[in-house]
Amino acid sequence: MSNPSQHESDATDVVAKEPEGLVELLQLLANIREDGGSIRLGRVLDIVGRRSFGPMLLLAGLITVAPLIGDIPGVPTLIGIFVFLIALQLMLGRDYFWLPSFLLERQIRPQTLHKVVVWMMPTARFTDRFLRPRLMFLVNGGASYGVALLAMLVSLMMPLMEFIPFSANAAGLTLTLFGLALIARDGLIALFAFALTGASVGVIVWALL
Repeated sequence: MSNPSQHESDATDVVAKEPEGLVELLQLLANIREDGGSIRLGRVLDIVGRRSFGPMLLLAGLITVAPLIGDIPGVPTLIGIFVFLIALQLMLGRDYFWLPSFLLERQIRPQTLHKVVVWMMPTARFTDRFLRPRLMFLVNGGASYGVALLAMLVSLMMPLMEFIPFSANAAGLTLTLFGLALIARDGLIALFAFALTGASVGVIVWALL
């Protein structure tokens, strides 16, 4: 039986190459292997990296958007907790993101992960063609804290989104765009994410009225 404390320290033993776009992230996911069949979220984070906010936001967004994973009841809430914790730690100035074991030990079947990668790859190739550094004042330096605050806002809404059709997918797309904006230093993508955040808030308010 594995030692949970060892899982928490996995990232210190793995040198992660941070993805520079959607295609690279999907390629990293496609190459993940783990003994015992199912793949733990902790293992995925070890490969993607736990020291950079952008890749972790991008991963959270993709998990929520993916139809074979994000549609599972409870997944949007878990991703909301995940995003809230990493955004909070960014605001507190941590350079390594800690996550509780109940999140790190969540598992996915390799076959499901493979299907998700195949399904997303054409869109990823198309999207990466448009990423480039621009309007960088929206994502550089202190602006990243603004992104973190908005990501926290989205994360707090995600449990409610479980009861509103398609709203969790919108939240996943928002997180994906924020992640891409930070990775590519693309402020234009960040603007789209800002707009989607506002739209998500509007949907929640409308649903609650």
